[in-house]
Amino acid sequence: MKTLLFLGNLGGGEWILIILAILLLFGGKKIPELMRGVGQGIREFNDAKKNVKSQIEEGMKEKDKAKEETK
Repeated sequence: MKTLLFLGNLGGGEWILIILAILLLFGGKKIPELMRGVGQGIREFNDAKKNVKSQIEEGMKEKDKAKEETK
């Protein structure tokens, strides 16, 4: 949680330094590939999150149906 707070305190100069450091480390040609990988990872995470949410909701509906049938 403290890490997220730290990122909120960065100003314009700090962001420029971070971007320059990334450019130096990865080079201009590797950055699009890196961003594609990050985007794909985020997409997969969101898909997994939706899948887990739907499974939980289905389980809750099944549990409710089972309770109603026993009454």
